[in-house]
Amino acid sequence: MSRLATIALSMALLVPPAYAMDGMIVLPSAHSTPATMDRLEAAAKARDLKVFARIDHAAGARSIGQTLRPTELLIFGHPKGGTPLLQCAQSYGLELPLRVLAWEDAQGKSWLGYKDPASYAMRPAGPECEVAFKKLMGGLDTLVREAASQ
Repeated sequence: MSRLATIALSMALLVPPAYAMDGMIVLPSAHSTPATMDRLEAAAKARDLKVFARIDHAAGARSIGQTLRPTELLIFGHPKGGTPLLQCAQSYGLELPLRVLAWEDAQGKSWLGYKDPASYAMRPAGPECEVAFKKLMGGLDTLVREAASQ
C-alpha cells in the first residue's frame, strides 16, 4: 500500500463519518456537547473567525423551569468568506453567518450538525460563485470534523 493511501485510510478511520439527515450534515462527536462546542469555538477563533453568539438552549429551558438535554448553537463567520457569496446573491444573507448546532441525544451521545449546503435555496451562479461556495462549505466541514474528532 502506498504511503499516501495509508495516510488517507488512517485519516478516514480517525474522522467520524458524516450523515445527511433532515437537510443537515450530522457528525457524531467524541466529546460531551459543551466540550464539543468549546472545541468548535476555539477552532473558529484560531482561524480568525468572529464568534457572534453561542446560544445555550438548555439554559434557556432552565430559565423557564423546563428541561432540555445539552443543546448549543454557535454562530460565526468572517467577511472574507461571506462577502463573495453575498456579492453573488444577497439571499445568502439568510444563511450567513454560519451556524453549527451541538446536542446530546437520548442515549447521551453528542452530535454536531449544520445545514446541508445542497438544501440552500439559492445556489451560486457562475464559476467564481461556485468556487466561493465550495471554499466556504469545505472550510465549515473541516472545522466541524476537527471539533468532533478525538
